[in-house]
Amino acid sequence: MNHEKDFDRDHDREDALTEDALKEVLETAYTAESELMRRYLITSERVHNDPELKERLANFAEGNAKRTKQLQNEISKLH
Repeated sequence: MNHEKDFDRDHDREDALTEDALKEVLETAYTAESELMRRYLITSERVHNDPELKERLANFAEGNAKRTKQLQNEISKLH
């Protein structure tokens, strides 16, 4: 481990995220996951000549849906 990059090695919490900063990070991730889910779904609906790709894209969207739900739950815990 490179201890020059181990900011927490002395257990000083000066670099810890505040609740507001954490909420902002989670909300940004939520927005990104939601957009990816939407794009995967739209793309999946437009693919007609490759059923395997269509299914993979739908699976990607499903994974994003699960992550968005998890992020929503984490964000709601911060309120």
